[in-house]
Amino acid sequence: MALSLDNLRRGRKYRLTNYGETFEFQVVEMPEENVYKVKDLNTLDTYLLHDLYKYGKGKDFDLEDLEA
Repeated sequence: MALSLDNLRRGRKYRLTNYGETFEFQVVEMPEENVYKVKDLNTLDTYLLHDLYKYGKGKDFDLEDLEA
């Protein structure tokens, strides 16, 4: 089931699918409201979550909790 971006919690792991690409990440920090610094679980790079969907949300946009 798809989650809302408002439901993300620091330390939890999630999977985001958008435009056919899948990203697994952990929320590291939330410096401001609706700003999430995340760590990619595969490459260990850190970036802002907004960078993953800044060009829009595709028809396949899905956000799910990996720890459920």
